[in-house]
Amino acid sequence: MSQLVHLTAVEMARRIRLRQLSPVELVQAHLTGIERLNPKLNAFIEVRGERAIAEAQAAESAIMRGEQVGRFHGVPLSIKSCIALAGCKYEAGSPTRRGMRADEDATLVKRLKAAGAIILGLTNTPEMLMAYETANPLYGRTNSPWDFARTPGGSSGGEAAAISSGISSGGVGSDGGGSIRVPAHFSGICGLKPTPGRVPATGHFPESLGPFAALGVVGPMARTVGDLDLLFRTMAGADMGDTSAAPVALSEISDSELRRVRIGYFEEHEDCPATPETKSAVRVAVDCLQQRGFEVVPDVPDVLKQAREYWWTLFVRLGGELLLPIFDGREQETSSILHYACRQSPPSRQELLDAWFGRDQLRVKLFREMSQTPIIVCPVCAVPAFCHDERSWMINGKSVDYMQAMMYTQWFNLLGNPAAVVPVGESPEGLPIGVQVVGMPYQEELVLKVAAVIESAGGFKAPPFAA
Repeated sequence: MSQLVHLTAVEMARRIRLRQLSPVELVQAHLTGIERLNPKLNAFIEVRGERAIAEAQAAESAIMRGEQVGRFHGVPLSIKSCIALAGCKYEAGSPTRRGMRADEDATLVKRLKAAGAIILGLTNTPEMLMAYETANPLYGRTNSPWDFARTPGGSSGGEAAAISSGISSGGVGSDGGGSIRVPAHFSGICGLKPTPGRVPATGHFPESLGPFAALGVVGPMARTVGDLDLLFRTMAGADMGDTSAAPVALSEISDSELRRVRIGYFEEHEDCPATPETKSAVRVAVDCLQQRGFEVVPDVPDVLKQAREYWWTLFVRLGGELLLPIFDGREQETSSILHYACRQSPPSRQELLDAWFGRDQLRVKLFREMSQTPIIVCPVCAVPAFCHDERSWMINGKSVDYMQAMMYTQWFNLLGNPAAVVPVGESPEGLPIGVQVVGMPYQEELVLKVAAVIESAGGFKAPPFAA
């Protein structure tokens, strides 16, 4: 496969502006890669081949005419298939939406296109996004480019597999309980869960409404933190179609400001042991930060245990109440999260009130704690990418189940923190392991700055299959 596809998105854009790289050649290299690799990965469910080539030709003509171009001019990206792309499938992996197509682009897609990006197509998701692996009745299962017997994660698993394997330079996922961060960790790439409202969720399905507007976000996925930062800056900005819209201006963090940041960390939580390699990745990140002059101290926020309970009430039990009728008995096959929900009763009125009001009480407490350590480094998940259909693991003599292993991301959906994932280590099987960098609301720029420092101790490596 052409080495062009393994360039960073930032480098692709730079070479295109300097007329050192043809957008047509670049898009064709990605389409050739999709043709070769996608039959084994099943990452893309729809490819805009002819349309993407036509847009690349137009992009090349604009460069040759010397026109002013956007920051992603001619760069091929991909979009998770629950985000509206005009004229394309808009099914969220569900037979109940079979054949549905989007009437117009989601706000973030409009912003990427305005910056010159060329959208290659749409990537696979679990049905209604309710799983930590990617499979659905419409398009089947997505495989990890690191090991076809394993999952690239979910629900943005198609996106992660495409980016990791080099058949997309970057793209957009969504995250209500780890759905950007877990696939990034499993697939060896970077991902950012922004603060709700920082990147507009307008055009996402299911819609981001009610308590889910406080939990779920859309955000960038890429192979490097630099690409992640550029995607974030292109998509960020308030949009009135997003009920969490926040008119927060983009900021720059100077090196002197960055060095004054005190950083907390923990290697595992008492409620869920992590594999030795997962803990080791956190230590590598901590060592890297300390070597660069940061003050790094142990810090396990007190609110995490209760946060997990409230997230479970709002996302799993309430989500089950709303979605189980749609699945009509298919939750055992298509959605592991709803498999858990169907075992429990719907939340009572009092339980909903406790979770909704209690969330804000926990946030106040956490933000007071984080005034002293505004960045926290911790695991993304207790395990690396698991084999298809696995549901539990033995770690340090303790059994850890599917939903428990993912609590490291669930906390921060409930609490509303931005969090980035950057690859650092690897498992004994050679699978990638990421670490999570968590910040205060609306401080994505700081989170990404710290993640970029940690990236120097690891960073993206192409899976053998992609090479």
